[in-house]
Amino acid sequence: MSDSKIPLAAVIGHPVAHSKSPNVHGYWLRKYGLKGHYIPMDIEPDKLADLLPRLADLGFVGANVTIPHKERVMEIADLITDRATLIGAANTLIFRKDGRIHADNTDGYGFIENIRQAIPDWNPKSGPAVVFGAGGACRAVLASLLDVGVPRIILSNRTRIRAEKLREDFGNRVQVVEWVQAGNVLEEADLVVNTTSLGMTGKPEMRVPLDGLRPGAIVNDLVYTPLQTRLLATAEDRGCRVVDGLGMLLHQAVPGFERWFGKRPVVDENVRAAVLR
Repeated sequence: MSDSKIPLAAVIGHPVAHSKSPNVHGYWLRKYGLKGHYIPMDIEPDKLADLLPRLADLGFVGANVTIPHKERVMEIADLITDRATLIGAANTLIFRKDGRIHADNTDGYGFIENIRQAIPDWNPKSGPAVVFGAGGACRAVLASLLDVGVPRIILSNRTRIRAEKLREDFGNRVQVVEWVQAGNVLEEADLVVNTTSLGMTGKPEMRVPLDGLRPGAIVNDLVYTPLQTRLLATAEDRGCRVVDGLGMLLHQAVPGFERWFGKRPVVDENVRAAVLR
């Protein structure tokens, strides 16, 4: 790609029209006065392997990847970061000038930076975390929590076998408890994270009893539609410090934007407002 071309980036998924990523990157491109475009691109799963390598020839410098392609792109990419390998999925692609596709996962980075921005005095080593769920987002959360030194993670999922698989993958700092017992371990937690879709608009509410939440504990819901879930509202009423899920979406976008467009963007209230429009 010649340097005279305007850099293009995309979010690739199927479907993809719901994605907030074009709002995020579009806002930053305008804010910093950069040449470049970021578009949603709906690619059907059976066409991904054929179309992905062609994007660089069309002027694309990279892409974000969303459902259902986050695992499949790992088989197509030429270079994969250690953290993407550990998580088993990629959400950020860089199309290098040598023609190779570089795959990374910035979800864990976005998760940690979101908490750090909202709760600057958070000390990951201060105590255990309770994590709900066992899907792809959970893998990114577990990897990043272990990386920053959380001493113990209590994991609970509606289907226990999926949680047990994560314990096997991530080691003995992860402890699994039955879903029906999840409310009983909350009093131990310095940090509580919901990685499930429970509480999202159109999904069932989370029914885990929250009486055990300690005042001062940090509660983070990865769901951001609605921005204040029942989990966060209840946690706030109990004196917890709450962190919504929108910041993770914004922070995970930072490394890709910087690589593609050459400017490290700032996550602030203005970009939050741009996404919520």
